[in-house]
Amino acid sequence: MPFTDTAIPGVKIFEPRVFEDERGYFFEAFNQNNFIEAGIEITFVQDNQARSTYGVLRGLHYQIPPFAQAKLVRVIEGEVLDVVVDLREDSPTYGHSLSIVLSAQNKKQLFVPRGFAHGYLVLSPTAEFFYKCDNFYSKKDEGGLLYNDPQLNIDWKIPEKDIIIAERDRNFPKLGEHRKPVV
Repeated sequence: MPFTDTAIPGVKIFEPRVFEDERGYFFEAFNQNNFIEAGIEITFVQDNQARSTYGVLRGLHYQIPPFAQAKLVRVIEGEVLDVVVDLREDSPTYGHSLSIVLSAQNKKQLFVPRGFAHGYLVLSPTAEFFYKCDNFYSKKDEGGLLYNDPQLNIDWKIPEKDIIIAERDRNFPKLGEHRKPVV
């Protein structure tokens, strides 16, 4: 099975089987049957892609119902630190974060269910980040968490002075002060 469970229930690492030879490589980035076999029944409705430079931090973002989103995220070029925070208030891991390095080289993907804040920081000179969503984006239903909230204690792996973040993201509230409900 190409899925590995993480310390946070519902968040899974997906490692596709990669076929490599002298011509290059091939892999299935998404196959719905693999997800169904792993107990993830999902229909993706929107694909997003972003290109950023070293130090750019995008997040921590989420959508509230009825526009909450599950995501399947991956890196097409470069390397990022991908971070999720559990915002499911009934979860034993509420407020816990999980970080993973996703890169074009390791081809790992992260499945993020609904009820999580999500963000990433570019570790390489540039990175192209791609993700599938199971619900459409709605500006009026977006929320966010402060990336450097001491309660979250996220190690972003680079010096604070190198982080490039949008003013909106820099002013998100801390955990507990964020917009609810998430799920």
